[in-house]
Amino acid sequence: MIQIPRWKIFLILAVCIYGFAYSSPNMVGANTYQWMQNSLPSWAPKKTVNLGLDLRGGAHLLYEVDINNVFHERAEMLADDFKSFAKEKKLSKIKTSVIERGVHVSLSAPEDAKTLKAMIRKSDTRLIIDMDADGLGFNVTMDAAYIKEVQDQTISQVIEVVRRRIDELGTTEPVIARQGVARVIIQVPGADSSELRRLVGKTAQLGFHLAGAVERKRYTDISLPYADDPMRKMSIEKRAIITGDMLDNAQPSFNQSGQPVVSFRLNAVGARKFCSVTRKNVNKPFAIVLDNEIISAPVINEAICGGSGQISGGFDVKEAADLSLLLRAGALPADMEVVEERTVGPSLGADSVAAGKIASLIGLALVLIFMFISYGSFGLMANVALVANVALILALLSSLQATLTLPGIAGIVLTVGMAVDANVLIFERIREEYANGRSAISSIDAGYSRAMGTIIDSNLTTLIAAIILFAFGTGPIKGFSVTLGIGIVTSFFSAIMVTRLMVVLWIKKTNPKTIPI
Repeated sequence: MIQIPRWKIFLILAVCIYGFAYSSPNMVGANTYQWMQNSLPSWAPKKTVNLGLDLRGGAHLLYEVDINNVFHERAEMLADDFKSFAKEKKLSKIKTSVIERGVHVSLSAPEDAKTLKAMIRKSDTRLIIDMDADGLGFNVTMDAAYIKEVQDQTISQVIEVVRRRIDELGTTEPVIARQGVARVIIQVPGADSSELRRLVGKTAQLGFHLAGAVERKRYTDISLPYADDPMRKMSIEKRAIITGDMLDNAQPSFNQSGQPVVSFRLNAVGARKFCSVTRKNVNKPFAIVLDNEIISAPVINEAICGGSGQISGGFDVKEAADLSLLLRAGALPADMEVVEERTVGPSLGADSVAAGKIASLIGLALVLIFMFISYGSFGLMANVALVANVALILALLSSLQATLTLPGIAGIVLTVGMAVDANVLIFERIREEYANGRSAISSIDAGYSRAMGTIIDSNLTTLIAAIILFAFGTGPIKGFSVTLGIGIVTSFFSAIMVTRLMVVLWIKKTNPKTIPI
């Protein structure tokens, strides 16, 4: 116990120096911090802890997801399936119309009803069939389980897409959660609400469509306006040959003329399909459509088989960057409407930070006083390790750019109280061994070795709880679990390594016959 390898001494000192150096930007005033940002080299510690929405302020948006439109699209898909089946089985022609969360089927030959209903029941048992009174048609509607599945799936997709879009901005720990049946709440620290609304609310449904028939419009053609000239329209095929989910990557770049464009790369499926379609349609135009607007309509000069290309549409640099971000994140499965928009000011956050600092300092001071009164010189060593522990927590939070929220401050305060647990266990064990007649050095050795198992058990169980909170929690719960988990790791290091190093140096210097506990 009284021998510590030289490399371990250097490691302990290096970690402590790291803690004090990288936590220092959080301790200085605004002017000093500005000087550090401007004057220190890039490798020097200059990062501070990110503050959450409750401390820093930011944007708060509440969206209503258009679930009804999703149900309408599902109903149209069902109607197409019914028509395809009737055609495949050579039944008499049927007519379909979309009703609320379902389809109405009109029969020209009532005797076909049995075959068609059997197919519908076989295709999906969650569809409810109600015959018309005259027997010439029936309604096919979704049952409660089907409706709930569509709602849950849509909201989950919306949350995932929104999270990917916000993560692309480099924002730390946004709160994105479901509220009620069809609402999503978004809270982003330090964000501008109008900029966030513009980014999040854009559907970003991308499609590459072949041009429609020139001589006469087919029922499969649609007419869409150009993004830069809404009065000008183009007829295109309704079904896209390439969709946004076939994109493998999208990045802003510049073409040979120096104009901002979006360079994209297709996945294997999209590359093969695009190659095949362009080979068959050389010298024909096709349209690149984003959210039902044509942003570009180039002519296919040759087969495009490399799986990559560019989208040009008169973008500026920011528009090209935003479009690239949206395409990488994917399209929203449904339109969203802002129900509530708030910009949270930082004034409450400043008060909360001040209150948190006061609480942390009071807690730290009380623990320091208790340790000194209870354990004397050993208590002073534990206090030094506790200060190093706080510095390490701030250093890690700053280095990882973790977000600190009010619950996170509570986690730090809790960690300060728990940080001395290991030292208390060790010191009490040393006191017990010394009272049983062991020598001073033998008691210290036994105290560290025999208390280690208990210390590991107590810290490990708390760390497991912190990991579970982080894995399953959201927002403030994650903030609490992060500071708690980091605090447990740093507390273990400071109590076992830092305090032990000071005790060993004290033993070598004094060669004690008694223990000042």
